Amino acid sequence: MNAYDSMVAQKLNALKSKRDVIVLAIETSCDETAAAVVKNGRQVLSSIVYSQIPIHQKYGGVVPEIASRNHVQKLTPTVEQALADAGLTFSDIDAVAVTAYPGLVGALLTGVSYAKGLAYSLSLPLIGVDHIMGHVAANYLSHEELAPPFTALVASGGHSHIFAVNDYLDFELLGSTRDDAAGEAFDKIARVLGLAYPGGPELEKLAAKGDPGAFVFPMGFNSGKGLDFSFSGLKTAVINILHTAKQRGELINEADIAASFQAAVVSVLTQKAIMAVKQQNSRVLALAGGVSANKTLVSSLENAAREAGISFVCPEWKYCGDNAAMIGCAGYYSLLAGQADGLDLNATARRDRSR
Repeated sequence: MNAYDSMVAQKLNALKSKRDVIVLAIETSCDETAAAVVKNGRQVLSSIVYSQIPIHQKYGGVVPEIASRNHVQKLTPTVEQALADAGLTFSDIDAVAVTAYPGLVGALLTGVSYAKGLAYSLSLPLIGVDHIMGHVAANYLSHEELAPPFTALVASGGHSHIFAVNDYLDFELLGSTRDDAAGEAFDKIARVLGLAYPGGPELEKLAAKGDPGAFVFPMGFNSGKGLDFSFSGLKTAVINILHTAKQRGELINEADIAASFQAAVVSVLTQKAIMAVKQQNSRVLALAGGVSANKTLVSSLENAAREAGISFVCPEWKYCGDNAAMIGCAGYYSLLAGQADGLDLNATARRDRSR
């Protein structure tokens, strides 16, 4: 055991009896550079998010190389601002948590490299956090009473999963998308409709002006009894309708298309989530991920949960998208379990389905 590992082992042991544990968290999995300071897992002392949306808008989506370069430029001032807002210095930090997977590997590497250097220089425990577990943990920041076990639906631009959250670090994958994530499908249809990036929120705005029953799209795979779902066929059906209308020179109500498409996605997510809750005999359904900001989805899940006689929770809007506060929360529970990573921690683009 080298000097750093020895020091970290001592600090991990000491943290078990420490009254207040302060975690500095870093998130750079995609196009947000984020840093936060979290106390005892649930109290957010500061949360800074620098969004690159204006940079990527002209490309119609995230350009990985540009995202990585901007993380390099913005990470240090973002961390410094998070500490300043919390009224703390590096000497007050007990551990460093960082998103290690999944995500854009170049973007992840900027955060992981920074966190490793910081942890080493301060002789602090380093915790590599699963980005998806972080999204689930965002619910702990908004609901003090929430604790495992419960069922969680994670819906974002890159991920759509259903988990049995048996404990803070014990996640059982129950179902996931076979192709496009829900948020990814929203963005692709928004692009076809000529909406601005990011497409999800713009499609939701357009859908509010349309009739969700105007078009009935084939559900195919999603009508099965399994908990996996698919959005590629739905996406293709929408694109075919739009292309056919264009070729024929016919006008089509794009608001109706948006509303009907959104209704189909929301229906699939709601049905599968409630199915999972019933199979698990769960009493709580939690929603997480960027798509949890979609009001139609939240309303649908709230109503379905009420009918099923279970509780429903979702994060506050500020914790729906990518942020570092949720990473600090998830990292805290790893600390409580005495878990930390070595300096060989590496970024990984994908998440293993078995995790």
